[in-house]
Amino acid sequence: MKKDQTVTGWKMEFHKISLSILGITLYYTGMAQNTEHPNVIYVFPDQFRNHAMQFWNENPFQSHINFKADPVYTPNLNKFAKESVVLTSAQSNCPLSSPYRGMFLTGMYPDGSGVSLNCNNTRPISNLHADAVAISDVFSQKGYDCGYIGKLHVDYPTQNNPQAPGTYVEDRSTVWDAYTPQERRHGFSYWYSYGTFDVHKSPHYWDTEGNRHEIREWSPSHEADKAIEYIRTAKDKQKPFFLVVSMNPPHSPYQSLNDCEEQDYNLYKDKALNQLLIRPNVNPELKDKQKCAPYYFASVSGVDRAFGRILEELDRLGLSNNTIVVFSSDHGETMASHVEDPKNSPYAEAMNVPFLLRYPGKLNPQVNSLLLSTPDIMPTLLSLAGLKKDIPASVQGRDLSPFLKPNASLKKAPKGVLYIRNIDGDINTKGLVTNYFPVARGIKTDRYTLAITIDRKKQVKEILLFDDKNDPYQMKPLDPDLKANQKVLKSLKKEMRKLLRKANDPWYRDGIDKKI
Repeated sequence: MKKDQTVTGWKMEFHKISLSILGITLYYTGMAQNTEHPNVIYVFPDQFRNHAMQFWNENPFQSHINFKADPVYTPNLNKFAKESVVLTSAQSNCPLSSPYRGMFLTGMYPDGSGVSLNCNNTRPISNLHADAVAISDVFSQKGYDCGYIGKLHVDYPTQNNPQAPGTYVEDRSTVWDAYTPQERRHGFSYWYSYGTFDVHKSPHYWDTEGNRHEIREWSPSHEADKAIEYIRTAKDKQKPFFLVVSMNPPHSPYQSLNDCEEQDYNLYKDKALNQLLIRPNVNPELKDKQKCAPYYFASVSGVDRAFGRILEELDRLGLSNNTIVVFSSDHGETMASHVEDPKNSPYAEAMNVPFLLRYPGKLNPQVNSLLLSTPDIMPTLLSLAGLKKDIPASVQGRDLSPFLKPNASLKKAPKGVLYIRNIDGDINTKGLVTNYFPVARGIKTDRYTLAITIDRKKQVKEILLFDDKNDPYQMKPLDPDLKANQKVLKSLKKEMRKLLRKANDPWYRDGIDKKI
């Protein structure tokens, strides 16, 4: 009896050992399968201009630009840049929060994504199309776990407050903030987000189940905590993940310690404004805006610190080598250069955004002058992740991944990127915007910036033309009527028309481009 029990016990132990070996085999097989597709993390703070990164003043970066970097402290971005493909000319085609996000998520221009204007409850026509195929839809369908943290701002606010059904999520005449229900999350299974809300030290978020969280912490710090928490959980799922972290600062307000962290403000508080605002195109009439500089740059340094914590966690978990990490922004910030409006203009401070992409072992660190449009981001990331065949037919951007590879020629790369500015169109008796008006279009090339503004009768109102090579701070607009500039102007218009046609833009559909 004891012998039988011993044999039986031995068989049971052998069976357990066999199952353990099988489990280990399956575990590592699963890991091998999962490494076929890398993780992807896309971090983009709001209103972070390309010039606000310290490394631009250092070698080898300085030789690739014709401007001087802002006097900022960004140690984590400095280190990250040396490990990444760094684009000098990534452009936000429509430099506003909502249109950018629509383009990033869908790979389509604003007219195609449905997000033509900044979203609020007076603009039902600006709303991400529910049937659009988003980048997260593709990743989710291909087995990725997808998470979104932070500001979304692509939804038309409706009375769908999960905490008080039948009401908006905020009580004011023009509602900007919005709750995104599960059916509009486009494949994101993890949710910790809000529409738009600009109280940086008292942010709120709705989680996956629709619970609202009121936080008393500077939002980028809290979002870095949530990103780290998500990454740890996603790692245990043994499947690749796609994570978007959309931070609000350095977006306004940037006027006091209520808007940034004191430790970051201390880096700038003792510097005179002329030591901070070193760009020669600072408008001397914008005195109040100039005073915001130390708080804006403090937020830049705070975002850098939060980003660094995410990178450190990837290293700690051993995920860095199989994770594509991108640092970018939805648009820039003029910060008293040229005009008071911090965005929504063709100036370099507004359009030119950071774009740093790290993919160890696949892309060599480099500084690259590739012209990147916002709709190009989706197809490029999908292709880098091994999903080139899954890029939706609806995408209007280009897969630019071939131009990021070592020693790649830019001969067939984009020659220009569109500039788009829309404003409210007709308004009905209820005060709702029923369409948008395409008030300005333009093109940015490797040398020139052109922006053409029309009036409501669709007649040319203004033409801005800059030689960005000889006038990097865009202080001396070229006269479009001078004969000496006609050849350049004609060439730029021709290239712009090609882009308008490809984007199926209203200027192309309505024949406006032929009248300019």
